[in-house]
Amino acid sequence: MKQNLLKKGPLLNKKGELIESGYHTSLIKTYDKSLVKNSRMRLKEWDYYYIGNKDYGLSITVADNGYMWLLSATLLDFNLKSEISKTKMGFMPFKRFNLPETSKKGDISVHKGGWDILIKHETNTRHIEAFIPNFKKGLPLQVDIYLNEMIDDSMVIATPFEKKTRFYYNQKINLLKSNGFVQLGEEIFDFKDCYGVLDWGRGAWTYHNIWYWSSLSGIYETHKIGFNLGYGFGDTSNASENMLFYDDQTYKLDDVEFIIPTNDKDFDYLKPWEIKSKDQSINLTFKPIYDRNSKSYAIFIKSIQHQVFGMFSGTFKVDGKEIKIKDMIGFAERVENKW
Repeated sequence: MKQNLLKKGPLLNKKGELIESGYHTSLIKTYDKSLVKNSRMRLKEWDYYYIGNKDYGLSITVADNGYMWLLSATLLDFNLKSEISKTKMGFMPFKRFNLPETSKKGDISVHKGGWDILIKHETNTRHIEAFIPNFKKGLPLQVDIYLNEMIDDSMVIATPFEKKTRFYYNQKINLLKSNGFVQLGEEIFDFKDCYGVLDWGRGAWTYHNIWYWSSLSGIYETHKIGFNLGYGFGDTSNASENMLFYDDQTYKLDDVEFIIPTNDKDFDYLKPWEIKSKDQSINLTFKPIYDRNSKSYAIFIKSIQHQVFGMFSGTFKVDGKEIKIKDMIGFAERVENKW
């Protein structure tokens, strides 16, 4: 597969088209939302954070999707195989969240219906503070977490769609190490030495998309290991989004396929998956623990999401060597959206 390394410069031309598609390990392309020529109804921008360990996890989403805005928080307990999720959404935000045009700087400050989410860039760290009322039986959720980047590289991809003014610019920052806490009533969850990922997305999308995404970050036998694997939408002929981070080395990977078991009616998400590549550089098994799933139907919006958390084992073959992992926690998902 051809893999085009992006060159430094603007992301879009004056017609609102991608100047080039491909990948990089940093946000080398400059995103300017004023150049987007689609109706602002198609503009989609979000910051999604997931942080966790083998016992529990937290996700926070701030999204401004053209005709609708969304705030979301989920607290997961993998031992109890349970979650508490709260979402607040509304229509016609028209960029009023003013999300930054880069992940490198700029703060996010959102106050909606009693929800407060603040994501700040401080010296060499990201600071997430959140207050979410009535998260469980009238008790609020409070978040105070610092995140430090353990490696310099990230996964960056610029993806075109068939229509020239539709595009997706995405960065996944793996191996974010956390310090801080989450509090629900009197219960405190210690987030010291947990690991996570930032999914930073900006783009003008098509209406109907199905995608697959998997992410893992952590330490295995003293080695830093993170990966981003996925596919399913847009024209990825110039680059995949598949990347492995091992200690301070980054390896670009080729194609990947998520092999999800099926039953008579649908995918059987809680049976073991396989994640493989044709060239055998990726050979993973994924044993699910918990399926965080949701179905949403609202006017012309449809969303079916299965974000499955579980244990990864297997190998990556890169540069003539084999990197093994066993029972590392991460997630893999299949999502279908009409939005």
